[in-house]
Amino acid sequence: MRPRLNTGMTEPEPEWEVFGALEPGPIIIVEYDPAWAARFVAERRRIAAAIGDDALRVEHVGSTSVPGLAAKPIVDILIAAHDVHEPTITSRLESAGYVLRVREHGHRMLRTPERDVHVHLWPAASDDIRRHLLFRDWLRVDASDRALYERTKRELAPRDWADRNDYAEAKTDVITTISRRAEAWARRTGWSL
Repeated sequence: MRPRLNTGMTEPEPEWEVFGALEPGPIIIVEYDPAWAARFVAERRRIAAAIGDDALRVEHVGSTSVPGLAAKPIVDILIAAHDVHEPTITSRLESAGYVLRVREHGHRMLRTPERDVHVHLWPAASDDIRRHLLFRDWLRVDASDRALYERTKRELAPRDWADRNDYAEAKTDVITTISRRAEAWARRTGWSL
């Protein structure tokens, strides 16, 4: 489903709203960089200073959180909060220098002006939190699925993408396959949040 772009006109809040224009490719995949972990630590401090106890959990997720995995050089951060619809949380993150990009029910995505850090805000009980953390932890321990995911990203990246979200959607089948194995691993090992 294509999000509606914000035109600045007053209308009821849509199911999914993107602020700014669509962003065509290219998608650039680079080798893993250990500096991504340090960048996460710095951003976590920035987030804590901005929203304090409203951040119940702050985690490095996405491909840059998996040592050895090639990725787009964008650090993804997950924040678990009591209420993502509380406008002061978003406004305090904006005051800390992040820019709101996506607003949808139960999720906000902000990013740095340079677009090299994406901050995802979800309610603490969200299945999205569990899904992202399990996927990350599985890729950290399973070299075969880590290689499959990297291969898929490298095959898809050079295509001509009308919007970067289309690239993300193109990975869905592989992510679903890997997630099934991650769920089996979680059951076997007792992995939990």
